[in-house]
Amino acid sequence: MGKSSTVRARIEPDLKGKAEHIFQQLGLTTTQAITLFYKQVELKNGLPFDVIIPNEVTRKTFAETEAGRDLIICNDADDMFKKLGI
Repeated sequence: MGKSSTVRARIEPDLKGKAEHIFQQLGLTTTQAITLFYKQVELKNGLPFDVIIPNEVTRKTFAETEAGRDLIICNDADDMFKKLGI
């Protein structure tokens, strides 16, 4: 089937640039990436990923993290495992 429809959307320039850089690394054009997303929506009869509303605990954790509170900084994966006691 030939392409005859256009999709237009306004998006933050920084997000667009970052996403298009990833598409390029994957060898995809933006059109191919959007088509891939649409195909997955069609195949799954919905979004191809979970979309959830964060609960109160998650919202509180996000707020604390964004404020720089209650963070544990790890130098690398080994340091993280050590701090987790694994």
